[in-house]
Amino acid sequence: MTQEIIHTIVLSVVSLVVLFLLTKLMGYRQMSQMSLFDYINGITIGSIAAELATNLEDYHRPLTAMIIYGLATVLLSLLTGKSICMRRFLNGKPLILLHHGTLYEQNLRKAKLDLNEFLEQCRVSGYFDVSQLQAVILEGNGRLSFLPKTKERPVTPSDLNLEPEDEDLTAALVLDGHIMEHNLHHSGKNEKWLTTQLSALGFPEVKDVLLATCDLNNKLTVFTKNKDEHSEDVLD
Repeated sequence: MTQEIIHTIVLSVVSLVVLFLLTKLMGYRQMSQMSLFDYINGITIGSIAAELATNLEDYHRPLTAMIIYGLATVLLSLLTGKSICMRRFLNGKPLILLHHGTLYEQNLRKAKLDLNEFLEQCRVSGYFDVSQLQAVILEGNGRLSFLPKTKERPVTPSDLNLEPEDEDLTAALVLDGHIMEHNLHHSGKNEKWLTTQLSALGFPEVKDVLLATCDLNNKLTVFTKNKDEHSEDVLD
């Protein structure tokens, strides 16, 4: 009995390691970004991994099957990257559901999407009036893309002839009380600079800082562990 438990633990660890390696090899994609084939393949690999973890007699077959499914996914990913026909066959083609005030009932049927679901997706995306939309497209991954009419879309700086400065990513310099050395170095700062600025903002100890970020304008934003409020200031 003890030997079977140990064997199960070992196989579970092996299945987790193999599943992790296959995931790294196949790449990361959210559920909404998966094609139908990716979704089915993911379920199959997960089922095989579960069988591998509990198969005490013949674990070679499920292990081999996991590897084959993983390699097949990678191979098809390479093929779809080079062949448009293969890409359309596996991932499907976008379907126009609404365009210029015309709702295409036939395409809705192809998408297995009824009007209630269509209207629900419109509302979830912030469009409670379908007449605000110029076009709605069903993408290959099952998500709906919305193109609002020009008069309904938010105003942009270019509409007002404004030219705001480009913004860039902020660097997380402190995470959960630990200084992120790589981010600090990449931002052109050093630990002495950081501790000085934190002290000026009332945080003498780095361990008391939950999160500290810095942008290109040296704007340091600090969130403390002990309080719900945050301090922010522009430092030279």
